[in-house]
Amino acid sequence: MADALILARALADPQSLALDTDWIGLVTTARAEQLLGTLAYRLDGLPLPEDVALLLADARAAAENGRRAALWEAEMARRALAPLGCAVVLLKGTAFVAAGLLAGRGRSIGDLDILVPRGSLDAVEAALLAAGWEWVKPDPYDDAYYRRWMHELPPLIHRDRDRMIDVHHTILPLTARITPDAAALLAQAQPLGTGLAVLSPDDMLVHAAAHLFADGDLAGGLRNLWDIHCLIDDHGSEGARVRAAEHGLSREVARALRLTHRLFATPVDPAYRTLARGDALYLRRLLARDDWGRPIRPATRLAFYVRSHWLRMPPAMLARHLWAKWRWG
Repeated sequence: MADALILARALADPQSLALDTDWIGLVTTARAEQLLGTLAYRLDGLPLPEDVALLLADARAAAENGRRAALWEAEMARRALAPLGCAVVLLKGTAFVAAGLLAGRGRSIGDLDILVPRGSLDAVEAALLAAGWEWVKPDPYDDAYYRRWMHELPPLIHRDRDRMIDVHHTILPLTARITPDAAALLAQAQPLGTGLAVLSPDDMLVHAAAHLFADGDLAGGLRNLWDIHCLIDDHGSEGARVRAAEHGLSREVARALRLTHRLFATPVDPAYRTLARGDALYLRRLLARDDWGRPIRPATRLAFYVRSHWLRMPPAMLARHLWAKWRWG
């Protein structure tokens, strides 16, 4: 059965595409993986069938609109939080476009993710509520769970702009077995000259690897792995390996290097050019879409879903959490 390898190969080597490429399969897979804008930029200027060229031109325009909207939302958050005088660090897609990084080129950007000091959470929450953001999760159990155990406040959405913000105080749940040093992330953050900042290049790569391999079920993982490829292209990976050791994320960064090299031919240290035990299963999950963009390999997906909960909580806590969620419907 066909899988998303067609998309990985197109991103890695656009020149390899022939005019008789399965364009429907490539485009639908890219759209399903939220990589259509990225693909459109990668193929820009190449000889393409006319209908494909028009579609990708629209995708580039949509990505540019998304970039402007993301930066405007970041500016709105900056204005709301400026009186607090605390650090506000952009994360993920908004950080990539704000810093002008390769990873931001054509990237699909959803929520605004920011990192603030944990001691400033109450003040940040109050300022955002006063500026028009509202709670997405009114359920008391979910609210209490986020506040006690998660790495972020419960998500907020702006009542006028309908855009969500996730306020992080670290990069992995407090219940996770790995505890990155949030203070070190903030200390090394790089100001943008706008009142906002982004993580250092090395910490960006570490965060991307943590988000992909230490938190979640790898849904959307191909986009996240492409982020890592681009971050390595921009700044290399040697410093990130050092920072990964400081944050307890060496295994996750090493896996990220191996898999980016395998799928995208990313230039990495020779020690990371051969797959290790278990990597093939991760590749199977990352590529689990058919040539119509539909999810495939349900057993693999289920295994990674179960794994995501196992990573986040000790067994007894997980059992209590699932019981509570079932009781509350």
